[in-house]
Amino acid sequence: MKTNQPKRKIPMRKCLVSQEMFPKKELVRIVKTKEQELFIDPTGRQNGRGAYIALEPKFAIQAKQKKVLDKAFEMKVPEAFYDELYAYVEHQKARKELL
Repeated sequence: MKTNQPKRKIPMRKCLVSQEMFPKKELVRIVKTKEQELFIDPTGRQNGRGAYIALEPKFAIQAKQKKVLDKAFEMKVPEAFYDELYAYVEHQKARKELL
């Protein structure tokens, strides 16, 4: 016998680059801590100010070109961080395509 459970709500977040809403699982979260540290948060649960970018390599490239994270976090984000973000996004997209 099947019970009529309500459908689970899918959490949505806005991509900083495209300004589109995506399911949270299709985004990567970037966190800035009070100590001004910046890092990629694969768990989505770290403390700090979070911003999201879609798991699409073109958005990671645009983020670097437009300095999107610099504006969102009001700080100078190193070029190396944008490169790390691109590598992470590309890796995650490749993993998703394998499944």
